Amino acid sequence: MSGHAAVIGSLPDVSFGGVDTRAVSEPHVFAIVVTYRPDPEPLQRLIAATLPQVTAMVVVHNGSEPPSLPEQTGDDPRLHLVLLGENLGVARAQNEGIRWAQRRAATHVLLFDQDSEPAPDMVAKLVAVDARLNQAGQPVAALGPRYLDERQNNPPPFIQVRGLRLHRQPCARQDDIVPVDYLVSSGCLIPAAAIERVGEMNEALFIDYIDIEWGLRAAAAGLQSYGVCAAQMRHALGEQPLMVFGLPRPVRTPLRHYYLFRNALWLYRQPGLPVSWKFVDAWRLLLKFAAYALYARPRRAHWRMMTRGLWDGLRGRLGRCRLHV
Repeated sequence: MSGHAAVIGSLPDVSFGGVDTRAVSEPHVFAIVVTYRPDPEPLQRLIAATLPQVTAMVVVHNGSEPPSLPEQTGDDPRLHLVLLGENLGVARAQNEGIRWAQRRAATHVLLFDQDSEPAPDMVAKLVAVDARLNQAGQPVAALGPRYLDERQNNPPPFIQVRGLRLHRQPCARQDDIVPVDYLVSSGCLIPAAAIERVGEMNEALFIDYIDIEWGLRAAAAGLQSYGVCAAQMRHALGEQPLMVFGLPRPVRTPLRHYYLFRNALWLYRQPGLPVSWKFVDAWRLLLKFAAYALYARPRRAHWRMMTRGLWDGLRGRLGRCRLHV
């Protein structure tokens, strides 16, 4: 399947889930799916659920062997595949997809991990809210859906740091639009103008804290991110949740914890970011370190990789960990 295509035409006048896309002036939404050793079934569900909602989609694969794509998409000209040849990281794959979409006159890019599944009307609702905010003169960095991890039986609240406290903002009403500091990258709709103003994703981070760093950078540039309660998506966050004091917490592999702690500490050392955010996030990181060191298995491996990540973060050593194949 080719990684290049001609410019796609305008979206047809159709409605998704009761949201009339004719209210939005010809959006060109390009979905970018980043994959690495994907489970075929969730990936195929993601593609099947997303493709009818967007102008085109590109799957950017961190590897050389093509992932398994849905048979029913066949020769669909809207679906494209880019093979990076090796694991170059999430940020690099996102940037490759963003550049691909920019060359095709995208008005928005829509980022996805390989284990997400949007509701049938998710894209239209995000685009409609973006149009409303633009009409109101509100500069938009990104918009994200409310996601449900069925293993935890929740939609987690959107979060925002105010002062030295983390405020959890659940959706009180279905049509709420919630200002946030940053959004989980999967399901995140970013206007092309915001990327031009803020810049691309930080490829040196490789994986983890990429969405947070970009969201904080966007806020520093005067743009606001929003959670859209009416837009919904299924998303698996991390591995099987870890029970800590009777509550499910997302847990990653020891290698992922290396990146999590390394990139967090590196980010705390960067000038220009809100000191209040650094304080709140550092406190949460300390609690995570204690929880994973005590409860995650194998304990020694998690402790070793988290400690190594903290040390490399202090030294400013970024990029791909040599243990990551």
